Amino acid sequence: MRGLLAIAAALLLWEGAVRLTGLPPYLLPGPVAVGRALWAYRAELGPAALLTAGETLAGLAIGAALGIAVACAMAAWPRLGRALSPALIVSQTIPVFALAPILTLWLGFGLAPKIAMVVLIVFVPVAQALHDGLVAPPLAQLDVARTMGAGRWSELRHLRFPAALPRLASGLRLGAIYAPVGAVIGEWVGGARGLGALMIQANGRMKTDLMFAALIVVVALSLTIYRVLDRALAGMLARRGF
Repeated sequence: MRGLLAIAAALLLWEGAVRLTGLPPYLLPGPVAVGRALWAYRAELGPAALLTAGETLAGLAIGAALGIAVACAMAAWPRLGRALSPALIVSQTIPVFALAPILTLWLGFGLAPKIAMVVLIVFVPVAQALHDGLVAPPLAQLDVARTMGAGRWSELRHLRFPAALPRLASGLRLGAIYAPVGAVIGEWVGGARGLGALMIQANGRMKTDLMFAALIVVVALSLTIYRVLDRALAGMLARRGF
């Protein structure tokens, strides 16, 4: 209820500021105008949202799988981990906006560059979070496993990976929040469909209310993906005793 009240208060302040200042709608439409645009352009927003959601989910799944695989390889081979850890950190200093035109040039104007953008955004937090958990297992259990003759892969499978599940869940939650951003950026640069492309088209036609409506749909998409994934991860961790 507190969250809903805060949102309602923010919308009232927004509408009041627009009405009191007399700002033209092409500069800042009020919530009422944005709500009307959500309904009026539902035929355009619906298919665009489905396309962006598909790109987001595909990139999220691929990025998470790659992140898990790389983190496990880095933990199994410490030399590989020492070599790749700096590269993961450096990759986060590269603005994703700078990569979007390059990916579009390499992969074309279809779905591939949008999914690749999502993969790049999701991969690093998942890999880094899981790797941090894999290299810091419970020491007492690790000593027992080694005393009983556990090999590298048995140790990784039965001890390190289960103990690192909370870290993996944190990385997946973070990736889910930012995943739609990657899809939208890819659509801004080289897309004719999707919410990002719809925002660019609305900007060119000075339809600011449609831009805000598409932005609201992006936020709703991000929150929906996050909530579904969070529920699934919470259930998985509860079954594991975390």
